[in-house]
Amino acid sequence: MFRMWAKIIKDNRILKDTVICISDYSLSRTSMVFQSLEDICYQFDLGKPIWLDATIKEFKRHDKARFYQDNFIESMEFDFLEIQVIEE
Repeated sequence: MFRMWAKIIKDNRILKDTVICISDYSLSRTSMVFQSLEDICYQFDLGKPIWLDATIKEFKRHDKARFYQDNFIESMEFDFLEIQVIEE
């Protein structure tokens, strides 16, 4: 099962968190990541963030990425959104 943990952080505190589980292995890993991020944004009522080059490199290296204000079109009420793959 593919699982992704998402946290909204402000002032070094977790405001919200969730774990998204996907068990459909007919999807590619990339599709699972995008589907998980879409589900996270729906649960947190956020617009979809933009994957910048630095975000992609960080995710490839650590299976973890942080989305800051630069990644979002609208303004945010938190410091960053962090996603992390916790199980594949």
